[in-house]
Amino acid sequence: MSIRKHARRVAHLSALLLASTAPGAIAQTATVLPPVTIANPVFRDPIDAPLTATTLSDSELSSARVMTSDSAALFGGVAGVSAYAAGGVSSVPAIHGLSADRVNLLVDGMTVGIACPNEMNSPLSYADPAQVDRATVMAGITPVSDGGDSIAGTIEVESPPPVFSKIDAVEMSGRASAFYRSNADSVGGSLTVTVAGENLSLAYNGTAVAAGDYAGGGHDGKVRSSEYEAANHALTLAWRAGTNLFVLAAGQQYIPREGYPNQPMDLLFNRSHFVNGRYEGAFRWGTFEARAYWQGVRHYMNFLADKGGTAAGGMPMDTKSENFGYAFKATVFLGAADTLKIGNAFVRFTLDDWWPPVPMNVMMGPNAYWNIDSGRRARLGTYAEWQRKWTGNWTTLLGVRSDVVWADTGDVQPYSWTGMMNMADAAAAGAFNALPHGKTDSDFDLTALARYAPDADATYEFGYARKMRAPTLYERYAWGRGAMSSRMVGWFGDGNGYVGNLALKPETAHTLSATADWTGGGTVPWEVRFSPYYTRIENYIGVNYLKTLSATSVQLQFDNHEAELYGADLNAALRLWDGSNMGTGTVRLTASWVKSRELTTRDNLYHEMPFNTRLTFEEKQGAWSGAAELVAVAGKTAVSTMQNEPKTGSYALLNLQGSYTWNALRFDAGIGNVFDTAYALPLGGVSLGDYQATGVLRPVPGMGRSVNIAITASL
Repeated sequence: MSIRKHARRVAHLSALLLASTAPGAIAQTATVLPPVTIANPVFRDPIDAPLTATTLSDSELSSARVMTSDSAALFGGVAGVSAYAAGGVSSVPAIHGLSADRVNLLVDGMTVGIACPNEMNSPLSYADPAQVDRATVMAGITPVSDGGDSIAGTIEVESPPPVFSKIDAVEMSGRASAFYRSNADSVGGSLTVTVAGENLSLAYNGTAVAAGDYAGGGHDGKVRSSEYEAANHALTLAWRAGTNLFVLAAGQQYIPREGYPNQPMDLLFNRSHFVNGRYEGAFRWGTFEARAYWQGVRHYMNFLADKGGTAAGGMPMDTKSENFGYAFKATVFLGAADTLKIGNAFVRFTLDDWWPPVPMNVMMGPNAYWNIDSGRRARLGTYAEWQRKWTGNWTTLLGVRSDVVWADTGDVQPYSWTGMMNMADAAAAGAFNALPHGKTDSDFDLTALARYAPDADATYEFGYARKMRAPTLYERYAWGRGAMSSRMVGWFGDGNGYVGNLALKPETAHTLSATADWTGGGTVPWEVRFSPYYTRIENYIGVNYLKTLSATSVQLQFDNHEAELYGADLNAALRLWDGSNMGTGTVRLTASWVKSRELTTRDNLYHEMPFNTRLTFEEKQGAWSGAAELVAVAGKTAVSTMQNEPKTGSYALLNLQGSYTWNALRFDAGIGNVFDTAYALPLGGVSLGDYQATGVLRPVPGMGRSVNIAITASL
């Protein structure tokens, strides 16, 4: 059964559930287990999360789920966060202009490896928005307990916590949802069912979505290679005993197709399986958490019809990976004013990336092309973090972390060692195999943060962070020098070819950041938060020019440069009214600005988001809620000339959304891009799917008007 049929059946199941949740029906309920923790009664102001951290709860995510099936898009309203456009469920988030592997991306505490030379299976793609109960962003100064092998910050998405019955009896709870989005004819749904006793709980969570190619705004027309399908399933078993909680989750994801408008390839198969177990315990001295996980991925790329299909074999590309890790963290109350966090984490990632030969194709044969053979990357990290509440209104945090990263790979092989069309790759493979591949990097992180609260209406926070990141397997070991082979490596969506570099050193980022948070009470509550920052990066992994491949692409090699970024984020909120007759009216504003450059080449960094702002008016009254959102983005003129990055124009979009809750039913409706405005995505790269069909190379267009509806039934 296709995923589209499966998605429609999920929608039909939701309709059946409406009868069970109509007025007069009996719905059993269960309780969410509170976090297993013992609060230090004296330590009143811990910096478990900086002021720049943003956490979105399940209720805040409900409206966003109607608009997207891409979990990275859930952070669209968070200042300082943007996303590289990619497949329909796989965009790559960026924090303050730093993206991909520079961001510590966690899915239920798991560090997910990239099993694709184009990063098509980005970490957040393994969690459907309907499976996300909490989403957290830590930008700027990130505590070492939440970092490791990253320089930009941390993003984590979490599944719903276990629920248990209120009494000594078995109870059932759940939620079913179905949605439709007119642009791309997207249909899907989700189903969550929990059977819970007082101390034992079993939950199932499943999602499915299918969409065709979306249409750009105005006269931009269809955006080719943007179709996708995805399905996710997970089972979670939980047991509690006093202040101890044990959770074991297992599941799989299946993506039979996902088009990439800005890549020469498309995803035609991605299947992953995972097992994730954790323990949380609370004691008189503090808390202890332990986690262990495994994930296996099979990934296959070739061409969808928009890029020529696979009638003649296309260009098959296979990857296989396994990811294993564990993490331990203890929070120890040292006294009335001191708390110590200590932890240890290990991640081991293995990768095989090979491209099978194509029969009767002289260029792609007679051998399999081995891009990465027996690649492996392991990281062992240990940290200590001390928080202290000083006399007066000062709180400080000081943390140190050490991560050792080992990387290695076997010898490689081109399609042919003798063919004229493979001469560049054959020479590159010989040179690569003649060199030692094993590398060991030692990363050292330091975070120092201070918070001062002179009164209840003002808080100031400032600090310094030193963060390091070791090169990825692809940055270091992608060796192909042929025009075709190098263009098959690259997660930038620019059509260029990329070559790895065995001599790469780890990146080291030094960040200074400050945040001022002011609030006002009275009859018109308000809040303003302003966060400027500056980051200088030693050994930034940029690119050097090697040669021109075509009129639209060049070949580039990763290399260490120097870079700097600086900017500011603004968050503001004002309560306009709050009365029983008028409900509650609130206006919110976020704005972000970042400026960057490579000090080595004097070029702009690639894919920097231009100045952008979001103004949202919200109204809530009883069972009704609504929002009008204006998104404005400045023209992108600071582009990377080295990578032939296209400039994009400024634009403004209006989005409308509303919901109504009736007993156990919630109805959502909205219109994205109300005026069907035509615009280009500033971080979308170039539309290679369209180029194949039309011969015209343009930036990837943004989505045009879409009418979105959803219905959710709670059991």
